[in-house]
Amino acid sequence: MEEKEIKKNRGGRPKKAVKRDQLMAIKCTLYERKIIEAKAKKLNLSVSEYLREIGLTSEIDYRNKALPKEILSFTGVLNHMAANLNQIAKKRNSNDELSPLERAELKVQSGQVKDLAVQIKNFMS
Repeated sequence: MEEKEIKKNRGGRPKKAVKRDQLMAIKCTLYERKIIEAKAKKLNLSVSEYLREIGLTSEIDYRNKALPKEILSFTGVLNHMAANLNQIAKKRNSNDELSPLERAELKVQSGQVKDLAVQIKNFMS
């Protein structure tokens, strides 16, 4: 006679088909943590289940995250012009007269501001 080997149930938790053994940590403020915990509790989920579900099923609008190169270029030009205009304003506020060279630079920068406004308008349309 053949003997059948009978596996004895040893008890305990059954093995899962997919084991979640990877740990992931996030950094957030206390305020953000409380909001996340409250939202998870409202849905009757653990924080891990809530974040996993949000991370796997939600879509993020990436358009707000990265600015186009043109916008970054416009920003750089505007920052440069703002620094120059601040220097001119400081000189004028201290009752110093502008030299002919400074007046010419101011006229050039005025034209650059107008050109930049046109570029931005063309980019946005």
